[in-house]
Amino acid sequence: MAGKKMASPRSEIVEGLERGLRVIEAFNENDTEMTLTEVATKTGLKPATARRSLLTLEALGYVRSEKGRYLLSARIMALGASYLRSSNIGALLLPPIRQLVELVGDNAGLGVRVDFNVLYIAHYFLPGNLQQVASTGSTSPAHTTAAGRILLADLAERDLEKWLAQAPLTKSTEFTETNPQKLKAIIVKAGKQGYATVRDERYLGMTALAVPVFDPNGQTIAALNTSAYSGHFTEKQIVSERLKPLQQAAAGLSRTIGSHPLLLNSLRTTAIV
Repeated sequence: MAGKKMASPRSEIVEGLERGLRVIEAFNENDTEMTLTEVATKTGLKPATARRSLLTLEALGYVRSEKGRYLLSARIMALGASYLRSSNIGALLLPPIRQLVELVGDNAGLGVRVDFNVLYIAHYFLPGNLQQVASTGSTSPAHTTAAGRILLADLAERDLEKWLAQAPLTKSTEFTETNPQKLKAIIVKAGKQGYATVRDERYLGMTALAVPVFDPNGQTIAALNTSAYSGHFTEKQIVSERLKPLQQAAAGLSRTIGSHPLLLNSLRTTAIV
């Protein structure tokens, strides 16, 4: 109708759903169960709002309460499983990642950037070689990981500065770099050389290497990483021994993703910047 204003995207959002998802995402390996007060504090919701969200999720079977503490139920796995099935990640992306691990050893994973974190959408681990610290569906602060830094390297300079200004640059270990200017220099260097490395910054005893995976337009859409025990590999050694096979695997993943539009579009996550 002429003269009628279109509703803004924000006005179309169902706030109750948004809050419920915020509550779900508040649970992780460090906060496996929380009180109402802890949930409200972590999500920034008012206690009454957090309570309604928790009660709704509990009624739907996604949350359970035990002695005043809330935890996610097994049913929550159905949400992630729906994505894995619909995107066909298991058939399209996991086989080449498994082949890479069989070639270089230890583990490898494919991650995308979601706000301030790296979300691993596919991961393979060779049992017995290295303690498993990541898995499909797990997240890590982007500034602490090789995958996160190579993903951030695709941002324009102004967007990178904005991200660094907003991100909670916390330390995972005593060696984690948290200075914004130093991180910017590290990330820019990673973009220029086409790979990123970290050593003991996310986990003590872990050295990692990551390279970009591109969409058909040449933009970084994901990051492929491999990690190894720091006692066996320095950053220079992991680059020398694993960079070429990692880049070859990433090139194959880029072609696969580019030839499957549904998968490609599903990886275009909505990030803060």
